[in-house]
Amino acid sequence: MDADLRAALSSALGATVTDAAVVHGGDVARSYRIRLDDDRQLFAKTHPNAPPGFFTTEATGLSWLREADAVALPEVVAVSDDAPPFLVLGWIDEGRPVASTEASLGADLAALHRAGAPCFGREDRRSTGSRGLPNEPCDTWAEFYATNRLLPLARLARDGGAIGQGAIASMETLAGRLDRIGGGDEPPARLHGDLWSGNRLVGAGGVNWLIDPAAHGGHREFDLAMMRLFGGFGTACFEAYEEVHPLAEGWAARIPLHQIAPLVVHAIKFGGGYVAAAERAIDRALRI
Repeated sequence: MDADLRAALSSALGATVTDAAVVHGGDVARSYRIRLDDDRQLFAKTHPNAPPGFFTTEATGLSWLREADAVALPEVVAVSDDAPPFLVLGWIDEGRPVASTEASLGADLAALHRAGAPCFGREDRRSTGSRGLPNEPCDTWAEFYATNRLLPLARLARDGGAIGQGAIASMETLAGRLDRIGGGDEPPARLHGDLWSGNRLVGAGGVNWLIDPAAHGGHREFDLAMMRLFGGFGTACFEAYEEVHPLAEGWAARIPLHQIAPLVVHAIKFGGGYVAAAERAIDRALRI
């Protein structure tokens, strides 16, 4: 940790950073476990080229999700977008799953979704994710997913040559028919927004913690489709969710539709097998 960041953290936290150990696993952020001279242990991260509002957007999302009092999320201790930018969170001691861990996550996620959102998107209009996707407030899910996900991603994919032109044209076609696909008449759910297994930590006592959100109001099937995309969540999790907050008819057929967004993002960033996976999801969604 460089001296400027150490000094900025010490000033913000009102105590001197005495030790900083690198924590691995982040995509672009540099992360540390820090110890202070007042005996606190915290998690801190910075970003070498943080876009405007990068960490305050994440901090706002974490606080908003915590307000639902549904699933454990780390406390925001300090945040700054000034140079050097940083986010400081409560430290989570990792543990091992217990028999109830998966079912607890499903039930808690259902409660989080049920807490709702004031709109589809974000009232503060802040973008989220590595590609800065918009979160403009919308009254309906069809409008939100079309104008804030499918169409912006189609443009990014076309500009970068990430997927085939036919698949891009199909994304644009899908954007115009979302109101006829079904499942879109639910109110906005309070979404984590990037719920893959790497953003779920199991803490002491088998408690589930969610980290690194791209929080926004959206369709609850989106979080669940993301969880199924890369695996890492047990059957008991989805069964408990369904028991607490049953999904609308036809949800299984809509999984590829919701997976288009993360798959196209990955195709843009990494190419490789994500290109074919994104094109398959687009083709399957067209058949709903």
